[in-house]
Amino acid sequence: MLRPKHKPQRTCIVCREVKDKRDLIRVVRTPAGQLMIDPTGKANGRGAYLCRQTSCWEKNLPQQRLAQALKVTLTAEELAELQTQLQTELSKA
Repeated sequence: MLRPKHKPQRTCIVCREVKDKRDLIRVVRTPAGQLMIDPTGKANGRGAYLCRQTSCWEKNLPQQRLAQALKVTLTAEELAELQTQLQTELSKA
């Protein structure tokens, strides 16, 4: 009997739900210190996963969970840039 293929699981840093890796959005801090959304899930650097729901992104702002997970201090400009990248990523899906 064949086993079902393994699907990588990741946890959203805000709501703490465990989901398939492909169902979450990965934010990565590159070795150069740049923050970006990683659509491939394979970019080099420290990554954190958030749900595709905008509620998780809005809850992150006051709690600063993303900054803690990436071990970086986020400025308002960096958060705004991530929000615009998120909007383009969500419009693709």
